[in-house]
Amino acid sequence: MTLDPRHRSHILVDGPARAPARSYFKSIGLTSEDLRKPLVLVAHSWTGTMPCNFSQRALAESVMNGVREAGGTPMEVNTIAISDGIAMGTEGMKASLISREVIADSIELCAIGYSFDAAIVIVGCDKTIPAGPMALARLGLPGLTLYSGSIDPGRYEGRDITIQDVFEGVGQHAAGSITEEQLTAIEDAACPGAGACGAQYTANTMAMVTEFLGLAPLGSGSVGATDPRKDAVGREAGRTLMEMLGRGVRAGEILTREAIENGIICAAATGGSTNAVLHLLAIAREAGVSLSIDDFDRISEQTPLIGDLRPGGRYVALDVDRAGGTRLLAKRLLEAGKLHGDVMTVTGRTIAEEAALAVETPGQDVILPVEKALKPTGGLVILHGNLAPAGCVVKVAGHERLRHRGPARVFEREEDAFAAVAAKGIRSGDVVVIRNEGPKGGPGMREMLGVTAALVGEGLGGEVALLTDGRFSGATRGLMVGHVAPEAAVGGPIAVVQEGDTISIDIEERRLDIEIGEAQMQRRLAAWTAPAPRYTQGVFAKYARSVSGAEEGAITR
Repeated sequence: MTLDPRHRSHILVDGPARAPARSYFKSIGLTSEDLRKPLVLVAHSWTGTMPCNFSQRALAESVMNGVREAGGTPMEVNTIAISDGIAMGTEGMKASLISREVIADSIELCAIGYSFDAAIVIVGCDKTIPAGPMALARLGLPGLTLYSGSIDPGRYEGRDITIQDVFEGVGQHAAGSITEEQLTAIEDAACPGAGACGAQYTANTMAMVTEFLGLAPLGSGSVGATDPRKDAVGREAGRTLMEMLGRGVRAGEILTREAIENGIICAAATGGSTNAVLHLLAIAREAGVSLSIDDFDRISEQTPLIGDLRPGGRYVALDVDRAGGTRLLAKRLLEAGKLHGDVMTVTGRTIAEEAALAVETPGQDVILPVEKALKPTGGLVILHGNLAPAGCVVKVAGHERLRHRGPARVFEREEDAFAAVAAKGIRSGDVVVIRNEGPKGGPGMREMLGVTAALVGEGLGGEVALLTDGRFSGATRGLMVGHVAPEAAVGGPIAVVQEGDTISIDIEERRLDIEIGEAQMQRRLAAWTAPAPRYTQGVFAKYARSVSGAEEGAITR
């Protein structure tokens, strides 16, 4: 397809009438020659508040150098980021999912406001990664995403540790199994520098997914944030974008149904975060691709678990890079006929052609052959039942129980549940129910890592279950059921669960049920009244009024 490389910017800067615009640009160091080249948006979410995006300013310089070398004029634009790990367990966690929409909106606004011809979005922490493809799908521009990279693992008592160990250490401390001094030592060691959380949590799951969508160069994301090779990765990404502009390929053209399915396959094959369900539903919606929550179960059921990655497995994200990277993962899946190999990528090569370039490290056991899969089916499971008519999500990495039946312990918000866990008020066999934490009810659908990690840390991870209309961190493990829909705030059945009700979870049958009769369920629902909104003004109130359910990706309308 032919596309004028300056298909948008010429309107902004060409001709006598645009002299004022050119004058503004020249005041910040651009020249007339610069303005005769394609204008390229380089968006990132550097912030001085967390490690995940802390290296993005330097990476943006590398990207911009690559754009300049390939004949473009790059301009840097900054957007926001909220750290899930820092905000976890506080009101601030409600801001995280909401930030996904704000990030996508802000990139869209800048791209239109400055008439950019192409865009590269540098992504890092959890919500910045889906926000990039969402924005690119809207814009109709040549564009790609680039993951700024994973953090190195920390070292404690001779073993690798990640932020998951700190969260679980809180539960261990509450249980008396480690001292406060030991908890502090774990805290000091777990995060040694810049980069996003270091295992197959949400950031690394979604970074891999964007490569399998074709929107990020395959192999670019697995290089760590502080790896000296990242400069070259950034420069190459800048050149790749300019080549993409020259070919006239728009990001939305890459986001096909097959590409979205490849993203689901990637998440399932690596035991990835349940948040991939929420984010891929949102990306599909922006790309105009039909996708339902049940597609995840169908695809995961056909996908072997071949990535031995934490939190369910043994290895951290940087071990994937050392083993052979995402190209090797794609090669393994293609060899088994589990991937759409003809999906086009931003490099102009198909994912099969990219996978053919894989170089495997001899003896590695991070990414396994399909015949040695950890589990014949993937980690993402969708349940339905009288407690989740619109569905819910559970991650089964290979070691969890497949059934649980027990009494409900009902909490109206995360803080109350955490207090009960900390006070040793949860018993073996219980089903912890945390409601009114959904997209609308929270609002913002908080992650429950503080609670789930505390349960694991206290030794209850294999003995209790938890379900919520909120969501989970990619670091969550155990029998934890999230995204229960419809949520409590709109009158979903989870709203009428009572203390002591028997809850049944059956993974094999794909069921989540409360053991009461249909007549009793209807009486309870008829008597239910909607809770008052937790916020009546500001961004939280605006989000609650416009957000859809989790089964639709918690998208705003």
